[in-house]
Amino acid sequence: MTSIKLDFIDTTMRDGNQSLWGATGLRTGMMLEIAPDLDRAGYRAIDFATSTHMAVTVRFHKENPWERIRLMKARMPRTPLSFLSTGMRFISWETAHPELMDLSYRLLVQNGIERFMVMDPMNNMQAVTDSSNAIAKAGAREIVGAIVYTVSPIHDDAHFAQAARELAQVPAISRVYLKDPGGLLTPERARTLLPALKEALAGKPLELHSHCTIGLAPFTYAEAPDLGVETLHCAVRPLGNGSSQPAIENVVANLRSRGVSVDLDMEAVGRVSSHFAALAAAEGLAPGVPQEYDERYFQHQLPGGMIGTMKRQLREMRQEHRLPEVYDEVERVRRELGYPIMVTPFSQVVGTQAVMNVLAPERYANVPDEVIRYVIGRFGTPPAPMDSNVRDRIEQLPRARELAKQSPMPELAELRRRFDSRLSDEEFLLRATMPAEQVDAMVAAGPSRQHYSPMVSPVERLVSELTRRPDVSHARFERDGFLLDLRSNKPNTVAGPAS
Repeated sequence: MTSIKLDFIDTTMRDGNQSLWGATGLRTGMMLEIAPDLDRAGYRAIDFATSTHMAVTVRFHKENPWERIRLMKARMPRTPLSFLSTGMRFISWETAHPELMDLSYRLLVQNGIERFMVMDPMNNMQAVTDSSNAIAKAGAREIVGAIVYTVSPIHDDAHFAQAARELAQVPAISRVYLKDPGGLLTPERARTLLPALKEALAGKPLELHSHCTIGLAPFTYAEAPDLGVETLHCAVRPLGNGSSQPAIENVVANLRSRGVSVDLDMEAVGRVSSHFAALAAAEGLAPGVPQEYDERYFQHQLPGGMIGTMKRQLREMRQEHRLPEVYDEVERVRRELGYPIMVTPFSQVVGTQAVMNVLAPERYANVPDEVIRYVIGRFGTPPAPMDSNVRDRIEQLPRARELAKQSPMPELAELRRRFDSRLSDEEFLLRATMPAEQVDAMVAAGPSRQHYSPMVSPVERLVSELTRRPDVSHARFERDGFLLDLRSNKPNTVAGPAS
């Protein structure tokens, strides 16, 4: 067998959930129910949350994200929970004050996050270094610096290797991962890029995180261990494939066929996979499926979820036939804006502007605030110079002058004065970064439900919907020997085997 020590990061609950189910598919009880098996599986860590996921937990499920982290850590004492930090921001895409970021890192560590993956959407390695140093002070057990992969005339192997050399010099960073959000890394490119990164890292372990958006990642993963990669990021099959990561079941089978030893408890992995398959069926959530190869994707590089949204919006405006024009315009806008990596928020910045340019009589006749913020430098410096004509036109907009005058994130002491001093740090941080009514609803909802059954969940939804129907006084359901009889004038519901 090949003498390779290979680790795995499970991405099911964070990136799988985000890629396939818009980050809204999983509630706390759904995760807690399967946590013991995830802990037994033998993963190096669980890719668990971002600040965006924490906001979704509050906004869509009225659940406390801090409580979620604590409960999961209690159910998974052996396996580290991992948090993806996307620079100096927490929930909002506006740059946060360093004091607020320091508080967020301390609270994450205190509540059970042990591993942090740190990226900057611009691949600014100084920004990654600054965030990593702040996280290290908060007491994180492991910090993994990210190099975000993309394809453009300036993003060659030397460009990425230089980024790796910079991260290799940061004591706080113990590992580095290549993050391929578009699933663009081909096996051919991997054969030159991954060894270059490995050499530049001077002994620090290399991880690979890719997506299956155009079906390439499973092929690249099969070769990655021989190219210097020591850790692969995967999801169980129901939340793998599609625009998510490769399915762990398939990755392990492919690696073993190549003689690579894999030290995972695949029986535990199988139970995790079965849990999420049953959950998807009960909740009406579409599992991931293998994707077809799409050569055009290398030009526009739009995330899969964004393509779906764009098609829907064009269809609603009866302009769906113009999608090929939008793809061409995305490529043009990205070039004019200095080849930003097509990852949130820049994929939205480029895609939104492209749609506006196609639909308007004149290109850049309408420019949204996020594009203006990008051009005036609120998100950092682009990888390449922007087109001077486009930059000058946007900078001269009256709205650009207004946004340039907006004050940065206030200091922590000023923020605290805006809220009740009796608030816990956890609630304060949510209120400082989210609408008050959303946090109020979360607090009013009380503790999260800690149990979930895919068999019971559809029945609960049915009963909940019927209670909102005053015109229904009696409902009776029979299926496969199961009887459910509901009457509005009876205090108890009768459920059991049909006679």
